[in-house]
Amino acid sequence: MPEAAKPLPLVASGGMSQRRGPSPGWSLIASQAAAHRGVLAAGIAAGIGWMTAAVSVPLLVSHAIDQGIVGHRRGALLLWSLIILGAGLVQGTCVGLRRYLAFAASYRVEADLRGRLFGHLQRLHFSFHDRTQTGQLMSRAASDLTQIQGFVVLIPLTIALFLILVAVVSILFYLNPILAALSLCTLPGLPLAARRFSAKTFPVSMALQRELASLASVVEETVSGIRVVKGFGGEAAQEAKLEAASGRVYERALAAGRIRAVYSPLLTFFSVAGLVAVLWYGGHQVIDGHLTIGQVTAYLLFVNLLVAPLQVPAWVVPQAQRAVASAERVAEILSLSPQVADPPRPVALPPRPVGGRGSPPGPADRGTPGLPAGGGPVGKVVFRGVDFAYQGSGPVLEGFDLTVAAGEAVALVGATGSGKSTVARLIPRFYDADAGSVSLDGIDVKRLALKELRQAVGIVFEETFLFTDTIGANIAFADPRAPIGRVQEAARLAGADRFIAGMPDGYDTLIGERGYSLSGGQRQRIALARAILSDPRVLILDDATSAVDPAKEHEIIAAMAEVMAGRTTILIAHRPATVALADRVVVIGEGRVVAEGTHQELLAGNAAYAEIMGATPSTPD
Repeated sequence: MPEAAKPLPLVASGGMSQRRGPSPGWSLIASQAAAHRGVLAAGIAAGIGWMTAAVSVPLLVSHAIDQGIVGHRRGALLLWSLIILGAGLVQGTCVGLRRYLAFAASYRVEADLRGRLFGHLQRLHFSFHDRTQTGQLMSRAASDLTQIQGFVVLIPLTIALFLILVAVVSILFYLNPILAALSLCTLPGLPLAARRFSAKTFPVSMALQRELASLASVVEETVSGIRVVKGFGGEAAQEAKLEAASGRVYERALAAGRIRAVYSPLLTFFSVAGLVAVLWYGGHQVIDGHLTIGQVTAYLLFVNLLVAPLQVPAWVVPQAQRAVASAERVAEILSLSPQVADPPRPVALPPRPVGGRGSPPGPADRGTPGLPAGGGPVGKVVFRGVDFAYQGSGPVLEGFDLTVAAGEAVALVGATGSGKSTVARLIPRFYDADAGSVSLDGIDVKRLALKELRQAVGIVFEETFLFTDTIGANIAFADPRAPIGRVQEAARLAGADRFIAGMPDGYDTLIGERGYSLSGGQRQRIALARAILSDPRVLILDDATSAVDPAKEHEIIAAMAEVMAGRTTILIAHRPATVALADRVVVIGEGRVVAEGTHQELLAGNAAYAEIMGATPSTPD
């Protein structure tokens, strides 16, 4: 049995563990930002333009006041007013460009990471998905990427504000060092308060992210398992879980709000104190005739310009910390190497005989894909000395040997947990054998490209999964460009064409999530049609009639018999009617083949087999 699902280990809070060199989070953000450095550079350039215009305004206002208002020169007042208006126009234009380019770069980074993460999750091995909660993966693909995007969008603004800080301080000391020192004496309290603010906010914010991920897991599991929840009357229990998770989210969010409520007034106070210092000392300088009103006004405007740059740590640092922690969670996934991957130099499967079962239909047999027309069958499967154990559990197969001839139908029978489904999973390399080999048509499956191997193996799982799409799209999932004729023929072979014809829009009928708008038998037939559309060399039917009404079982059996004719088929079954379709029955016990023969031979001469046929296990291997 696969290892029980357990949460993916989370990166330590804040990624503060001791390490040399940049953290994986910073490295990931830096590499993604570098990939879009052109757009970011343009955003930074727009930010510099905004900074230049913003810094020029106080000086322009000083001239307007001293020459126009104090000097009673209407022309000068109009001229400087128009120049200030022009500076404001440049400032506004640059702000718009900076924001647009910053968002363009950040959303590109987010989209690229989402594509990388999604593609990597699809490439990762089955054992990874066996032990990882879907909610945790959804959290990484949603909220964590949003945190990274939220930080990248701040890069042009942060650089522009830093340049404003440098420019304004330089101008202030150039104009009047004493007034500059006095106006700035209270402002260092801003970054100090911001540092304390970020230090207290970060752990609370990270705890909030973890609780949000847990909340997402509760919602995802409840929605995915809604039929189980309703079937067992478990609504109250799930509501209690959600309420508990929501309560933890509320507590963390409220804690973060309390920290902001304490530090926000401090940030406001320090900025106002600087303005008061300039007003008090500068006012006396004006009274004494050492400064003009315009110069004091410029100083007040300059000090006001310093408020935002000095508050940067209050919101940029926490956002950066959250982004780095989120990036480490994403990098944790991206750093995993698939345990099942393509070989360095894949070997191709031997060509299929023209017209042979499992080969593309030729002109002479277009109406019935895959029917023999002079060629021999393909799809020989051989297990030699195979050992296998799921991660964290005991051995399932030990020294397993089995040969399935090309075109032969073999039923695998055994008690629950005997390894039947495991045998089927090793053929398309859902998992790799720990020892021994599995070959298809004489080629070790580990030497084949995964795409070619899995196109050569069609599977109908016990738990049928259909996508929220049309019936035709679900059948043609493995080959979306398949012509409608092939889709219809696959449906006919699977015995699904009649009920599809009765649907409101036929093959264009949209089915609900997981196909639950259809009956179990209908879903199973669509899954069978999906498996045979590509005319696979090997067809694996993993308890394909388990969800079918016994009254309708004969229809599925008839469809399966037609599909199996001349095709290598591996049946995992518990119902005698399904097992009877096989040319040979293999009984598996304790990880090995313990008996084999025809269905009738085993019924007559093997008590263990007869006992198994009388039982219907409720859980898969």
